[in-house]
Amino acid sequence: MVVRLLWIPVGAGGHVVRHTSRWWERLTAARGHRAARPLVHGVLEVVLDGSTWILEMAPAWGGPRAVDRGVVRTGPVGLALLGRSRWFRYEVRRWRDGVLPDRRWAVGDPVVVSRDDATARALLRHLEEVPALTWGRAVGATGDMWNSNSLVSWLLAVSGVPTAELRPPGGARAPGWDAGLAVADRSARLPRRTARATTADDITQAGR
Repeated sequence: MVVRLLWIPVGAGGHVVRHTSRWWERLTAARGHRAARPLVHGVLEVVLDGSTWILEMAPAWGGPRAVDRGVVRTGPVGLALLGRSRWFRYEVRRWRDGVLPDRRWAVGDPVVVSRDDATARALLRHLEEVPALTWGRAVGATGDMWNSNSLVSWLLAVSGVPTAELRPPGGARAPGWDAGLAVADRSARLPRRTARATTADDITQAGR
């Protein structure tokens, strides 16, 4: 049993996303008066009971529809209204023996975050509770946007995995990581409510 975190360059294997994300990072860096850095997104891999599970957030379009990707939740991209279209929706996947085509571009070696059976099962279980916030929208006072990195940091935090040392290697940046931690913290402080019920308004109030 093992839980691994892989860091994949944003846009790996493609052209449009890689170039648009590079220009976005340059603009963001200029606004923050800092140097631009490589962008990565995290993917969790859980090996348990003879199966390998891929836990990730990805666009709902682009993959073969006939394949069961273990989708446990979907959410809108950009604006809630746009989420009515498949082209503006994302999927949260718990993909048993799934495919990670961008693995060969991973930055550094996979990071082992746990070898505990209970933690692995908690990650698989809590994935169904992630709030379907809008991809690309800022979370509360963090200024950080909700995206695939938010899912990973949220899931690790609510499953009891320490996250302080889990940062991308080589000076890379993982936008959305802090947003996920903020949502997890807010969820933990809500009385007897699950993360499934957490809304964007809840997070906004938490940041005030």
